[in-house]
Amino acid sequence: MFNQNQLQRTMQGWKWNRKKPPVFPLLVLLLLLFVAFSTLHSEHSIQLIHESPDHGHSHQEISPTTLVKPNLSGHLKRAPEVLDRFSRCNSTVEYSGRKIAWLGDSRRSSGWRVRPESCDVFSGKWVFDNVSHPLYNESDCPYMSDQLACHKHGRSDLGYQYWRWQPHNCNLKRWNVREMWEKLRGKRLMFVGDSLNRGQWISMVCLLQSVIPADMRSMSPNAQLTIFRAEEYNATVEFLWAPLLAESNSDDPVNHRLDERIIRPDSVLRHSSLWEHADILVFNTYLWWRQGPVKLLWTDEENGVCEELDGRGAMELVLGAWADWVSSKVDPVKKHVFFVTMSPTHLWSREWKPGSEGNCYGEKDPIDLEGYWGSGSDLPTMSTVEKILSKLSSKVSVINVTQLSEYRKDGHPSIFRKFWEPLRPEQLSNPPSYSDCIHWCLPGVPDVWNELLFHFL
Repeated sequence: MFNQNQLQRTMQGWKWNRKKPPVFPLLVLLLLLFVAFSTLHSEHSIQLIHESPDHGHSHQEISPTTLVKPNLSGHLKRAPEVLDRFSRCNSTVEYSGRKIAWLGDSRRSSGWRVRPESCDVFSGKWVFDNVSHPLYNESDCPYMSDQLACHKHGRSDLGYQYWRWQPHNCNLKRWNVREMWEKLRGKRLMFVGDSLNRGQWISMVCLLQSVIPADMRSMSPNAQLTIFRAEEYNATVEFLWAPLLAESNSDDPVNHRLDERIIRPDSVLRHSSLWEHADILVFNTYLWWRQGPVKLLWTDEENGVCEELDGRGAMELVLGAWADWVSSKVDPVKKHVFFVTMSPTHLWSREWKPGSEGNCYGEKDPIDLEGYWGSGSDLPTMSTVEKILSKLSSKVSVINVTQLSEYRKDGHPSIFRKFWEPLRPEQLSNPPSYSDCIHWCLPGVPDVWNELLFHFL
């Protein structure tokens, strides 16, 4: 479509043409007819994609402008092979240019959904508070993960547990465990995403479990869908392992360390069948898209031919398929959907301490430079996410944890966690070389993410 300036320039061009007749009127006429025909054909193709559940094309027929409607119903002529860690591409070709045509993509961007607040709760500073924080003790939570239990694994400086997030011109709603349980009574709260979202889920379970008698609570065995249940409130707090949101060969919650990432970019069906009945959904996806190129295996591909695309481009495709599910399936009156923005890493200390060559290892205090932004938060990715979420503003609330977490270089496990593989002598002699500067100690930063969730609920 033309905006007003484009239209004015076009009209001026037409006036100029009337004053100075074209040299080749027949060629110009033929060109206009070709453009008109192409436009009509494209509009007709888009309409067919939206109307037809079976819109597949063979690989050879794909053009750079092909739009693909996500597979939400599973009503295909031939059920695609389920991806698992043993799946392989028969061959790999260049990205064909397919895009996801999702319901609502044509809407004008309206900005991220903002609650009617008197101030921005995501803008503030960290305040040391050893009176009201931490909100629970690491040793008192039987569901704590060894990857996040930093004190248990040797971290003696506990200052990371005592920082409270303070918005600039207002206060966060004070955490109240009983009030949170009342909000959850008779409901399913589900976190969907990667290990960072699992950390937020563990944080929420630790925040909630203390008031539930041991014989009235239960935790299902670790699986793709893990469920904490509180009988008194007929409520569950669940975690669904779906690090890429779309179906992938990394959907095993344990065995997912693979050299080759394969996804079905047009299908969230495998995961949505598990999350669609939850009452409150908290999604995230980010880290896994920064691990190099991704192999795309489209749902209608029958010969195992994959396309290769960079991580951010693949993420945009998958978020389109996810957005289509949100647009077509979510009634915001009945279901609350939240999206947690990227969790930053702190891999290069030179970014906050010029001249140094370390990482988060040994860090004991937050960064005190307001507005600090390191390389652990990718701005182009943030822009991609914002572009999609802005068109879902009536159905998705954004929990923007990125800036506030950027300050917390001290909050990572570093070397104080359980490592699943034996450490080599050269690693042990150089702690920064194996420090975890991605995940977060608990109690710690993810507790604040959950305080924000409580605030908005």
